[in-house]
Amino acid sequence: MAATPSELQGQPAGSPEMLAPPAPGSGGRRRAEPAGHPGGGGHPAGGLRSLSGALLRPRAGAQWWPTLLLAGVLCFATFYARGGLKLEPMTYCEMALTLGAGLLIGVGALRSPRGRLYGAGTTTLLLALTILTGLSVVWSVAPDASLQDSGRMLAYTGVFAAAVTVVRIAPERWPAVLGGLTLAASTVCGYALLTKVFPATLAPTNTAARLEEPYEYWNAIGLTAAMGAIGCLWLGGRRTGHALLSALAYPAMALMLLTLVLAYSRGALAALGIGVVLWFCVVPLRLRGAAVLILGGIGAAAVAAWDFSNSSLSSENVPLAERTTAGHELGALIAAVVIALTIAGVAIGFMTARRAPSPLFRRRLGTALLGLMAVAVIAFAGALAHSHRGLTGSISHAVSALTDPNAKTPPNTPGRLTAVASVRARYWKEALQVFDAHPVLGAGAMGYGTARLRYRRETLDVIHAHGFVVQTLADFGVVGLLVILALLLCWMAAAGRPTHPFNRRWRPWSTWRDLAGGGLSGPGWERLRGGESSYSAERVGMLSMLVVVVVFGIHSMVDWTWYVPGDACVALICAGWLAGRGPLGARAAAGAAPAPERAHRRPGTVRLAAAGAAVVAALLGAWSQWQPQRSEDAREQALELLAGHPAAATAAAERAVSRNPLSTPALFTLAEVQRDTGHPLKARATLQRAVREQPSNPATWLQLARFDLAASPGLALQELEATIYLNPQVTSPELLTYKEPEAIEVHNDYIQAYVATMARKRQ
Repeated sequence: MAATPSELQGQPAGSPEMLAPPAPGSGGRRRAEPAGHPGGGGHPAGGLRSLSGALLRPRAGAQWWPTLLLAGVLCFATFYARGGLKLEPMTYCEMALTLGAGLLIGVGALRSPRGRLYGAGTTTLLLALTILTGLSVVWSVAPDASLQDSGRMLAYTGVFAAAVTVVRIAPERWPAVLGGLTLAASTVCGYALLTKVFPATLAPTNTAARLEEPYEYWNAIGLTAAMGAIGCLWLGGRRTGHALLSALAYPAMALMLLTLVLAYSRGALAALGIGVVLWFCVVPLRLRGAAVLILGGIGAAAVAAWDFSNSSLSSENVPLAERTTAGHELGALIAAVVIALTIAGVAIGFMTARRAPSPLFRRRLGTALLGLMAVAVIAFAGALAHSHRGLTGSISHAVSALTDPNAKTPPNTPGRLTAVASVRARYWKEALQVFDAHPVLGAGAMGYGTARLRYRRETLDVIHAHGFVVQTLADFGVVGLLVILALLLCWMAAAGRPTHPFNRRWRPWSTWRDLAGGGLSGPGWERLRGGESSYSAERVGMLSMLVVVVVFGIHSMVDWTWYVPGDACVALICAGWLAGRGPLGARAAAGAAPAPERAHRRPGTVRLAAAGAAVVAALLGAWSQWQPQRSEDAREQALELLAGHPAAATAAAERAVSRNPLSTPALFTLAEVQRDTGHPLKARATLQRAVREQPSNPATWLQLARFDLAASPGLALQELEATIYLNPQVTSPELLTYKEPEAIEVHNDYIQAYVATMARKRQ
């Protein structure tokens, strides 16, 4: 934690921020000028290239509008698609992301500089995963779900490719990426806290104590807070930028940490802990970041302690009136903490700007912080050692509770934060059982939710395995795992170019000699890490993006937030930016030629063809993403028309099937319309088609059994036996005891079919 020379000076040696003169009218503040743009002027107007240039580079150093734009896109994905579980909002979110990505890629094809295509390999492998997702409809146990998931993957690939494209065109816009995700996370977390402050207005039906809006899933909002906290570390620790914005990192950090704690998200808390340790290891702004983290943590801890002590806020099923009164008090406390931390942030910035702390003070402060961390670790280990299980016994018990499928899960109370047991172990076990049954290609994209019904031992209905690796094994088998591993390795190699920590031009003997004499603050350590000048503002930003991706990756190992667009798009944008940036020393985009020269160049035939292909591909992709929703609209229309317009209902039901032939709800609706309009043979043929397309889906067998129950009880009995074989818990005693309507109906259908079959045999 010792301070580095760059922290003492306030600027990295040789960085653009030191060399650039103060901008006119900036109050003496230095502004970084991108390489190749000495004047920072805009491009001449004229044609598509000039329009795209005006959009992407209206003025060198202007980061506010791309920051707001990116924050708006992320907020749209969050508040509109929410948790990604509903077809209609997810469909239109995917279409918007795909079309926007196609336009950006098309512009990039026209404006991209010549040279190596950094990130092309990673993009190709991600596209291969998308293609595998689409092809899995051939062998999937739930091809309609696989088709919908291919639309999600197509949108994700577009977002990643768009980030790779934009970084080639405008690499100096990297602050907008971190600023946009931090602003979006602050907005989302602020809204989540407001649902607890004003429950009657924003969340009247939510009786849980945990924060879950706007995703309708508490771990998703926890992950948003964790990634936003990394953005706050960058914002408060950066050496450049407006001082007031840096001061806002203090209250923003408090909001992130408070949201994380009130969501009771243990996975997000663990991911943030690892991310914070990594950030402090790779970023030299440790004292600045520590100030933001400590003060923000103190503010969040004060509010969380008051919340936990108030039963109206920390208990479930509390009357709305009590929650509203307590929420208003919570809001007043949050506002006071935000104001206090804002003042503290401004004061710290003002004091450090007027007189930077001495090197001795920084060194002592860093040593003290390091000592406090060591004391905390020793105290925690000592507490475990003096417990009734001992140190090793406590660790083994925690591992056993985490991996035991039968472990008792903790309640949704503040005590959950210190518990280890989780229901995830059951989902992981079922995912591995699905993988054993489909080892090569898996059960198909999103096939886990259907395939697990055969192996589950409880009545919980889930569609995700709550773990990216086990979900991949269940859905895509060994083939999918190999694609994922290749994608990970390729991305790591690409992301290492802008974040590579070692300087190849260092002398081993002199470096190790200086290390022995000067320790962590000596010149040898700086040469080993690449030299102080290598920690430019951009590289610090790249390292912060890397930590954001790591936080998302760690959390995705234990949850299904990969399917939540609001969280996944943040990681995809950061990952794509890192993959496409290339070495920081090579200005792969804007620095290739002066702006006026590039603006007057006309794109060649190849570039025009590539841009047109990108736009056409985006249009076709959006059209394919729209088909499941169009099918659902036609299906609902058929049900509405069935009572008074049978012919129109039949036509609508047939349109639903033609738009998405893989949709079982569309086939079920068509069969219902055919039966009610006097075509029972056609109706049964339609249900048989559904069974043929999804023989491993118990729902198709159940619909056919209910159709045959009156006329052919023997066939219905066999079909009900297939239903129960594929989903043994459908008639479990637990569901029957709690009078679950579906369980009672299936049970009664089976008894009716069995009695009728036995009666016919006796005749």
